[in-house]
Amino acid sequence: MSKHVLVTGGAGYLGAILVPKLLARGHRVTVYDCLLFGEAPLRAVRSAPGLTVIRGDIRDHDHVDRVLAEGHFDSVIHLAAISNDPSSELDPELTHGVNLLGTEHLMRSAKDAGVARFLYASSASVYGIKETADVTEELELEPITLYARYKAEGEQILWGLLDEDFCGVAVRAATVCGWSPRLRLDLTINILTSHALTRGAIRVFGGSQMRPNIHIEDLTDFYAFLLDAPREAIQGQAFNISAENASVMALAEMIRAEIDPALPIDVEPTDDIRSYHLSAGKVRERLGFAPKRSLRQAVADLRAAFADGRVPEVGDPIYRNVAWMKQHPDFWRGGDA
Repeated sequence: MSKHVLVTGGAGYLGAILVPKLLARGHRVTVYDCLLFGEAPLRAVRSAPGLTVIRGDIRDHDHVDRVLAEGHFDSVIHLAAISNDPSSELDPELTHGVNLLGTEHLMRSAKDAGVARFLYASSASVYGIKETADVTEELELEPITLYARYKAEGEQILWGLLDEDFCGVAVRAATVCGWSPRLRLDLTINILTSHALTRGAIRVFGGSQMRPNIHIEDLTDFYAFLLDAPREAIQGQAFNISAENASVMALAEMIRAEIDPALPIDVEPTDDIRSYHLSAGKVRERLGFAPKRSLRQAVADLRAAFADGRVPEVGDPIYRNVAWMKQHPDFWRGGDA
């Protein structure tokens, strides 16, 4: 059934893949995004009759209230955030305003506006560092970074708002990989693939750390799936979503095998000790959803994008959140938002 869906952060890495999928499924989509990276990621669907793009900052609570009150949305998919740990540490006040205060206000305003379903982009990083063989949804949340802490607190806020008229679910995604029109080259597989394609060697920091990963096409499929999932199956639930768990070194070796078996892998020390094995059993058993793409497919997709000119300047800061934010401080500090 067609729905009117508000996608915050809809011009970002995930949104640029998700929004066209929702439109193709017959949904009306309103994107609410500060457009820090511009509108180019949505160029392919910009003229679609079911799409509305609103430039806005979720720190502007009055604007958020107006958009929700006037939109008569069936569902909200909340992707907007200062994404990843390094970006969140650039300006803790900004991160607090966007990832926590903005998120809380959006949730409350959505409920007040009569939104029936709220899909919250949490993160597998909420678990912190675990010694257990499999990290399941029942384990205690022990976030160790600012980004992860606000994601965990956002979940608790959502759980406190749920009732028979307001359904909420949290998506604890593994690290995402693969091509998007709003490409990011600051994610593990994407970084290592870029090294393999442009440097003639793959640089690995550490290597023994276990990392769960998910193809961007599978993660965006899951968000689309949740729009129509039975309410009783998802209400108040958090779901891990991951395709494969592998060490960083194993990922580098997989990428080398796909790109060029002769490539050297250079190993350097790291202070990043995050390591965990994410279980995605609950989402398969409860919802019957399973990823369809391999991590190797993500590498192949990236290789194709580099080969056909979709990544014209690999060193461009626009592909790396921290570098782009540092280059545009007036924007994210409020000058243009």
